[in-house]
Amino acid sequence: MAVGLALTLVGSGCKHAPVGVVHIPRPAPETGLKDSNVPPINSDFTKPITDTDYSKGKDGIPQPHPGHVGWMRNESALAAHTVHFAYDSSVVRAGDKANVTAVADYLKSNAAAAVEVDGHCDERGTDEYNRSLGERRALAIREALVADGVDAGRVDTVTFGRDRLLDLGKTDAAHAKNRRGEFVVLTTP
Repeated sequence: MAVGLALTLVGSGCKHAPVGVVHIPRPAPETGLKDSNVPPINSDFTKPITDTDYSKGKDGIPQPHPGHVGWMRNESALAAHTVHFAYDSSVVRAGDKANVTAVADYLKSNAAAAVEVDGHCDERGTDEYNRSLGERRALAIREALVADGVDAGRVDTVTFGRDRLLDLGKTDAAHAKNRRGEFVVLTTP
């Protein structure tokens, strides 16, 4: 019986880790979302982006660096155009393409502005998987903006994975709110 139980545990063990993926440790609960490198959500123009912003994520893991150092951020200007994703997907859904088009139109009519696309996930899955998925979501939105005629040099991407949840609930509706791509308007100081 013991041998059968041992074989069952070994046979049903954990999934194999993808090749080339490094484990990213989860932050201690007491750290919360107080990382000084992560700007607040839904603020108006705040301090300019500096060379140290986004250099490290919550766990000291390097994050993609935005290309518009010194530019002012406005996280609320395009908040109504947030793109939401299906579970485990980085495909911009047909219902969200209007949001991407609205952001592209905004950038076309505001030649001095740029945009940062922040990729987010719900809390399910590992940190490294969610950071990768958040990056794929941000890049998918960037590609859609470029397809709509926006110069690729005006679009930065950042992944937050599951570090900035909007809804801490464990329901499908809560998870759906967290699977998103947000737009941050960047302007020169």
